[in-house]
Amino acid sequence: MDAPRLGIGIISAGKVGTVLGAALAASGHRITGIHAVSQDSRDRADALLPGVEILDPAEILRRSELVLFAVPDDVLGELVAGLAAGGHFVPGQLVAHTAGRYGTGILQPAVDVGVFPLAIHPAMTFTGLSLDLQRLTDCVFAVTADEVMLPVAQALVVEMRGEPVVIAEQDRVSYHAALAHAANHLNTITAQSADMLRRIGVQEPANTLRALMSASLDNALRSGAGALTGPVARGDVGTVRAHLGALRADPEETNDSYRSLSRATALRAAARGLISQSTLTELLQVLE
Repeated sequence: MDAPRLGIGIISAGKVGTVLGAALAASGHRITGIHAVSQDSRDRADALLPGVEILDPAEILRRSELVLFAVPDDVLGELVAGLAAGGHFVPGQLVAHTAGRYGTGILQPAVDVGVFPLAIHPAMTFTGLSLDLQRLTDCVFAVTADEVMLPVAQALVVEMRGEPVVIAEQDRVSYHAALAHAANHLNTITAQSADMLRRIGVQEPANTLRALMSASLDNALRSGAGALTGPVARGDVGTVRAHLGALRADPEETNDSYRSLSRATALRAAARGLISQSTLTELLQVLE
């Protein structure tokens, strides 16, 4: 699935935009310009896209066959609508965005003036450094486009060494919620666990958690609910009760996370037959 060589403009020089721009440039596309406002963005553009001009969005649109919007989700709609109202889109142009929450509907003001919309979202966290280019290899990208343009979106992802996975327009929010739940909440519970260990005097909590969490994540991705383990999955009510007692010394948010996730784990364990209904009832009572 080889896409034709394109003149591609990037709006903006955030972590995602600069990395994807560099990946597209490495695959043979010509980067026509990038939009950068802050000094950090300008430095990032200089590092990953040396020699590429920093331009305003209207000029990028004028010069480009494909424009990639890599702006925050809440900014995208208003920005596209404003550029469309100003007459800056070019009929026949390809316009893509990287917002996980949206499909192509958010680009409708541009579609109304004759562009072809694509939604391409990499399921990865970005540092904005060159090491991200290596991480793109086999990274899944959610792609959403109509039947005619879908092969173009898929080809662009393959050229960035990613793996395109088609997500329907109506499923984009669910897709994005799943990724946020996995990635962001993993970060939160890791930080909470590290804080608990520091409270009892563990100086380097990451060293204590690293092997356990790495193995647990790998097992969960390989085996799903079959990897359930720990006191809740074993129905060890006394241990759970003791945990809750110890957690009184920690912030309320940590208590809430432990209780909520333990309830979810208990329900999954019961559904798999790992604990009895009576044990499930007892656990849920303890976790109230």
